[in-house]
Amino acid sequence: MLYPKNTKTRTSIDLNGVWNFQLGEHFAEKRLEGKEVMVVPSSFNDVIVDNDKRNYIGDFWYERQIAVPDVDENQELVLRFGSVTHRATVYVEGYQIGEHIGGFTPFECVIPAKLYDGKSHLRVTIQANNKLDFSTLPVGNYVEEKQVDGTIRSKVYENFDFFNYAGIHRPVKLIIRPKTHLQDITIFSDLSDDLSEATVHFEYQIEGDYDELKIDIIDEMGQVVAEMENNQAIISDVHLWEVLNAYLYTARIHIIKSGKTIDCYEEEFGIRKVRVANGQFLINEKPFYFKGFGKHEDTYINGRGLNEAANLMDLNLLKEIGANSFRTSHYPYSEEMMRLADRLGIVVIDEVPAVGLFQNFNAALDLMNQTTAKGNTWDNMETHQAHEQVIRELVARDKNYACVVMWVVANEPASHEKGAKDYFEPLIKLYKTLDPQQRPVTLVNIMNAGPHEDEVADLLDVLCLNRYYGWYKNHGDLAKAEVGLREELLAWQKKYPEKPIVMTEYGADTLPGLHSMWEIPYTEEYQMGYYEMSHKVFDEISHLVGEQVWNFADFETNVMLIRVKGNHKGLFSRNREPKQVVRSFKKRWTEIPNYGYKQ
Repeated sequence: MLYPKNTKTRTSIDLNGVWNFQLGEHFAEKRLEGKEVMVVPSSFNDVIVDNDKRNYIGDFWYERQIAVPDVDENQELVLRFGSVTHRATVYVEGYQIGEHIGGFTPFECVIPAKLYDGKSHLRVTIQANNKLDFSTLPVGNYVEEKQVDGTIRSKVYENFDFFNYAGIHRPVKLIIRPKTHLQDITIFSDLSDDLSEATVHFEYQIEGDYDELKIDIIDEMGQVVAEMENNQAIISDVHLWEVLNAYLYTARIHIIKSGKTIDCYEEEFGIRKVRVANGQFLINEKPFYFKGFGKHEDTYINGRGLNEAANLMDLNLLKEIGANSFRTSHYPYSEEMMRLADRLGIVVIDEVPAVGLFQNFNAALDLMNQTTAKGNTWDNMETHQAHEQVIRELVARDKNYACVVMWVVANEPASHEKGAKDYFEPLIKLYKTLDPQQRPVTLVNIMNAGPHEDEVADLLDVLCLNRYYGWYKNHGDLAKAEVGLREELLAWQKKYPEKPIVMTEYGADTLPGLHSMWEIPYTEEYQMGYYEMSHKVFDEISHLVGEQVWNFADFETNVMLIRVKGNHKGLFSRNREPKQVVRSFKKRWTEIPNYGYKQ
């Protein structure tokens, strides 16, 4: 899906700001008459201060009046949403014009001309819902509980360890575009053996009638370096997109009819080669070492709502301490974040919101025993349709980003339970079918699914492991943790000698300012010792090609006894202040090169 831009033929109008807002029942035919308002984009949970409203599950509504711009007979008016979590139905003047299921990918709705002809303003209404169950991604345990006063309250026990933020989380745009227009474009490249020449291929989808499609490739100096012929163009002396040294070309696209340009669009793209071979992850034929983080879209006040200043600060902090990558745990991040990473040369492992595919996950973490779900995961989950949809939408959105080097099919599923292979095999194949770049595909493995229990690893290009030796296992005993971590990594390497290994999560909850002379968990000293032990082992494993800490920064979670106002495994606090261990990471990561480590 194309990112919304202003061009000579397209106008993108920002609809962010203050909208009317209401929780609960409403009918789109009627105006929202309450006095409550909400800011778009944001999570309503952290803007509302009432406790019950913050934890509300069900329908909630946004509404505003928009001015109708001039639209001629050759143009159409489109509402475009970066994301609405987790389900949205869109109405204009009380008439439904579209809907979307899934809270982390964009969608658009064409407004029928009959709704705006002759009008100066339109009433736009969004019905959203944040219910999660065993058919949705992420997975949640939905229940209706009787309260002390006899009322029934909807509740979701999340099958994941982060807060179920909801709302219109990303920008809303009103787009004026030609009825004959570029709907989508796919750009991918073949590089010569010496990486000096690129053949750039174009696949495109155009709505409406046209005579000619013209595509020029522009370099960063604004010069035309190639023109499309037969759906491809050749660039000599190519500038490669490199890690932390990005170079982006621009495809300038013109749709022509009767000698006149009727639509134009510009798409930036980088050229680089990614492949896996002999236990190494190669970018531009050089062994790459992942240094970075799992993250969350999580900031004070905004919650999961887009915060572009925080995004840039996070990536500046990431670069400052010598990191080069992050994973979009556990859902697709905003298009704005992806475009920023592409521009800054930061490597991204791109993940769909397939988290919670483990029937007993919540019960394992929930010390208050609020959940009783048991049984085989793959006998109970009804997520396959949603899973196919999110993969299709993620690839459609992110396929042209050079920063994206690997796709994730799921985070910490029950890949050790019977039925896992049957569930995941077609989904992994779907990634391969959809992506013309043929990026590697992985699954982020949970601790229960060791090398002798996992049923899916043989299907993957890269082994990505989440391991917490010294925290959830061997808690407080780093000597035993070191032995266990080393034994397991060596076992994976022995079983799959051709596959590189990336540690996609490892960490220890740490409260800033808590200190001890001894190995006491939650202290900053224990965090230091935990990472020293982990890195010692990592450096011994020849096919371990990356380390991504859990987590970049502390983040909000659902309520559990093991969470003290959130998850505190961050190297930074939630307000981005460094913990003591950051200096150690900066020393380690600045000494480890991006390319050529462990050759």
